[in-house]
Amino acid sequence: MTVTLEAPSAPTRSVSLTAGQLPKWSPWALLVGCWIAAGAVFAIVQATSGSDSFNLVGTLFFGTLVFDVLLFALSWIVEGSRRAKDRLVTSLVATAFIVALLPLVSLGWTVIVNGVGRFDMAFFTESMRNVIGDGGGALHAITGTVIVTLLAAVISIPIGLLTSIYLVEYGRGALARGITFFVDVMTGIPSIVAGLFVYALFALIAGPAVRNGFMGAVALSVLMIPVVVRSSEEILRLVPNELREASYALGVPKWLTVLKIVLPTSLAGITTGVMLAIARVIGETAPLLIVAGFTTSMNYNAFSERMMTLPVFVYTQYSQAAGASADAQIARAWAAALTLIIIVMLLNLVGRAIAKIFAPKYGR
Repeated sequence: MTVTLEAPSAPTRSVSLTAGQLPKWSPWALLVGCWIAAGAVFAIVQATSGSDSFNLVGTLFFGTLVFDVLLFALSWIVEGSRRAKDRLVTSLVATAFIVALLPLVSLGWTVIVNGVGRFDMAFFTESMRNVIGDGGGALHAITGTVIVTLLAAVISIPIGLLTSIYLVEYGRGALARGITFFVDVMTGIPSIVAGLFVYALFALIAGPAVRNGFMGAVALSVLMIPVVVRSSEEILRLVPNELREASYALGVPKWLTVLKIVLPTSLAGITTGVMLAIARVIGETAPLLIVAGFTTSMNYNAFSERMMTLPVFVYTQYSQAAGASADAQIARAWAAALTLIIIVMLLNLVGRAIAKIFAPKYGR
């Protein structure tokens, strides 16, 4: 008689609420459930108060806070105190990220909702010349913004980059410390002070009545140069000294080492810093209102007559909204604000693309 012995089958192990570990999907399901519950509460409040707008920001914020508490309690019961504390810290970090993101989401949503109504062909092909009520556009302001910002970049990038090269590669002693100190001081200068400085400077040269786009570009460059200097300086300091020493060992002079080794290596980071500096100044209103003025007509010459820019266009349309055309003016202001945000976003995308293309390629 043959006896066949069968190995005992391995016990099946299932991950459940009683196995000492929460399922991987449970935090996400709990988060979505908390958002839905908070949304339901805010919907009830909206219905009872007669409000027309749903509080999306409040829903996400309070729903996330409830999620932190519930996840901690559930993990404490199922997984123990150590794992519960780990999950609590992780969820608090995620909550901090969401809280930091909420103002941006709220701002973007508000601008899109209020500005998309005037996103038509007339807004991008017409100026405000001889326009009293409805209609008109911001072509003159968009053109002025592009011209003024381009001139400011042409002035600021070479000065800022050469200054950062001096501080990193050549600067030693009291002069370098003085330059660094004044660059830090310039970083905190209010924008209206830069506008007043440029106005006073050009008033001595051409008279107190002068207003043009070039003055606006100079005012923006005063604000842009310290940002370019500080960002470029930090990027240049990240270039390994071994690359410089290898170039010197081959007999390459210092200026050529900077030109052929240091700058190409740091080009991606420098481009990102320049784009951040442009995004920093493109929305300035106070200095442009003082030195560039405002007009309703097209002006392609930055060195002659007043030039309208998008920030000033938004300010004038909103501040002068009155009478029967108030709604049309406010709609144009929101549309111009949305256009400005899109321009900044496109500049950042271009900067990221340039940084990715020119980033150093590391082989393995």
